[in-house]
Amino acid sequence: MLEVFELQCFIQNYLWGKKGLASEVSRLSLAGQHIDSIDEKQFYAELWMGALHKSPSLVKSSGQKLSEWIKRNNEALGEKSRLKFGDELPFLMKVLSINSALSIQVHPSKDYAEELHKQYPELYQDSNHKPEMAIALSNFEGLCGFRPYSEIRFFLEEIPEFKLIVGCDLIDQFKKDTTNSQYLLKDIFYKLMTSEKGIISQNLSSHKKKLQSLCDDKKNVFLAKLFNQLDCWYPNDVGCFCIYFLNYIQLSPGQAIYLGANEPHAYIYGDCIECMACSDNVVRAGLTPKYIDVKTLCRVLNFNGAPAESKLFCGVKENSYTTLFRPPVPDFAVACIKVPADEIYELLKRDVASIIIVVHGQGKITAPQDLILSAGKVFMVPANVILQIHVGFESLELYQAFVNL
Repeated sequence: MLEVFELQCFIQNYLWGKKGLASEVSRLSLAGQHIDSIDEKQFYAELWMGALHKSPSLVKSSGQKLSEWIKRNNEALGEKSRLKFGDELPFLMKVLSINSALSIQVHPSKDYAEELHKQYPELYQDSNHKPEMAIALSNFEGLCGFRPYSEIRFFLEEIPEFKLIVGCDLIDQFKKDTTNSQYLLKDIFYKLMTSEKGIISQNLSSHKKKLQSLCDDKKNVFLAKLFNQLDCWYPNDVGCFCIYFLNYIQLSPGQAIYLGANEPHAYIYGDCIECMACSDNVVRAGLTPKYIDVKTLCRVLNFNGAPAESKLFCGVKENSYTTLFRPPVPDFAVACIKVPADEIYELLKRDVASIIIVVHGQGKITAPQDLILSAGKVFMVPANVILQIHVGFESLELYQAFVNL
């Protein structure tokens, strides 16, 4: 039987990440010996755990790429996984530490991903879809999915700048013709996102001044704090207006959101565990200095309106210590495992391979072999391996990602 082994994982230093010790990514990476030291001036945005070609994890004892190890030991994936996905690990797990908003973006469906990769391989470098799930480790903020149409109508009516940018006729149509809301919203959003930069800059400035003059209750209604925050990070960026179109979601630790294909979103602040299908395809439209492709984004976007609560994704208790987050895709699921101090606990057996990261506490694995568990350590667990854990003097919290079959 193949044994559990520790992984060496890699950090992404994107500019939206938290700096130095403020970053959960840096703290876990140092504790887990993925880095030797922390630079207080450096951004620590993401810790990647998986076999994606861009930054594959390594077998810590040998330095071998995890992808290469899997090719030589493909039985570790489990029969069900191999039948569905071949001899590859189809998911990527990450820790994210976000200090400023990520781009307004969407990940295309499998069909769109194949089409975009074929047409523009330099921009969309693989043909896979990228559904993803985020589980909050701290208080977490994000934009996710279009608001209910009634809320969007309210903001279009109450914020005069939208009439100046988009035009009264289109907004009036959206207000009156409720049977074609989805198509009219697409026209409005496209016109907003493709407007000239000078017009956007002028109207952002006008709206900002009006927000400053509002009473506190009105400021809350119009999300003044969030608008000013985004305007500070990305001045004159049309993405600042997207807060009136997309749901603003705040998560507490342990809460999750699932983002299906073609779902518009932007993470704003906080730390989370993220898991996704193996892909690096992103279509961006705002809040970013990177390449923007509004035409493609609006072509693939899901323009259905739905309340913020509908975007929350609830886990299901598998037992007293394990909560399973199981999205409606076969590529991945994530178990959150919290075991009290001084307990002996046997992890639920999985018939597919999994990756585990410890985010809090310490303990040891005593079967099938002895391994130390502590914050930041990451392990590859072959299919059908049963792990027995002895928890130390403080409770243990870990996350386990695996194929959802």
